[in-house]
Formats: sequence, C-alpha cells, structure tokens
Amino acid sequence: MNVAICPGTFDPVTNGHLDVISRVAKHFGRVIVAVAENAGKDPLFTIEERLSMLNECLADHENIEVVAFDCLLVDLAHQYDSCAIVKGLRAMSDFEFEFQMAQFNRQMDEAIETFFVMASPEYTYLSSSGVKEVAAYGGSIRGLVPPTVEARFNAKYRGGQAAGASGKE
Repeated sequence: MNVAICPGTFDPVTNGHLDVISRVAKHFGRVIVAVAENAGKDPLFTIEERLSMLNECLADHENIEVVAFDCLLVDLAHQYDSCAIVKGLRAMSDFEFEFQMAQFNRQMDEAIETFFVMASPEYTYLSSSGVKEVAAYGGSIRGLVPPTVEARFNAKYRGGQAAGASGKE
C-alpha cells in the first residue's frame, strides 16, 4: 500500500490544509497527517489540541491517520513504511523553503520522494499565522478554518489565552 506523509505544524489547521490533505487521500492508500510538536514555533494550540482538531476535521476519511511527531521526517517515513512526503504549496516562496527541505530529506534517503501539491486557488493566500493574526485582533476567521477550529479560537480568546497568536506558521 502506498503511504504518504503530510507533515506540518497545523497551528491551527486551515481549510487550505484540509483541501490538500483530502486531495492527497484520493491518490494514496494511506495518508499519515504528521503534526510537528515544534515548540520552537511557540504554538498557540497544544499538540493535543492540534491532534484533536485534525481528528475531528478528518473523521470521515478512512485512509487518514493523524499522529504527532518530534523526530526527523525521514525517520517518521521509515516508521510508517512510506516512500512519499507530500507538501502543499501556496506560492513560489513556499517552494524555495520546501525544495531545500526536500533536498535534505533526499540526502538522508533517496528512496523517499517529495511531492508538491499546489493549493487550490481559493486558498493560495491562507496561512495559519494569518488566521492567528486575524483572530488575535478580533476579526472573523469564518470560512478560513473549519467551524470546530473557529469554536476553539473563540473559546481560547474569550478565556484570555491569546499569547502566541502572532507566532509563525
């Protein structure tokens, strides 16, 4: 069975992320959505919250599994017997960074290929960091994230826990 790894911080998961993941799931027998713990990015949501949001949003997909990881991506691919890493791209600036990461991964294991999936046009501007900034200033994030994620933002900000809202994606 072909297994793809879709890694990211997903802080928070956006409709753009879900679009790419759903499209990838049509082409691979199994998709591992790998949530990076990545404490260095000062995430707004804990790893448990991010896993929960993704599991809620992807519950209808039988071939998708959501896992946390805090290791080299190549090591995670080995753990799940995957030969494919799939990254979504919004703009050329995403490609420059992701291309460099793909080359690092290829250096570590040339049998693991990186596939780039272009964002659907309606999501090319959408980023987790942008969503957090809009929410931090009280703007509406409806339509940018699934309703369950929007509800978590509302609860977090009403609870006065907005620290880290301007963190990088």
